[in-house]
Amino acid sequence: MDDGQTWTAKHRFARIAPRKARLVIDQIRGQRCDEAVEQLKFNPRRSAVFIRQVLKAAMVSADESEADMSRLVVAEAKVDGGPYFRRWRPKDRGRVHPIAKRTSHIVVTVAEG
Repeated sequence: MDDGQTWTAKHRFARIAPRKARLVIDQIRGQRCDEAVEQLKFNPRRSAVFIRQVLKAAMVSADESEADMSRLVVAEAKVDGGPYFRRWRPKDRGRVHPIAKRTSHIVVTVAEG
């Protein structure tokens, strides 16, 4: 991160709860990009697929700018909550309970380290 050049990729409105995605994104923060992609490839969680796609998109942006791909690290990785859909679950005696279908904004920034 000597020259300050960074590349960012985002996936907005991803249909996964932010709490579930944060469990995976915390594991790759600060790692080298090739190690992070390998770790996400073998992670069984559904959010790992979303995060791997975003990480690869950031790496492609860096590659287009002719960055040194062997020195790329995950500089920033965060998951913010997006808007959520409100649904209703029927319950007994004519009642309903709310269901929140949550979305996430996944942001991954890579830099030469």
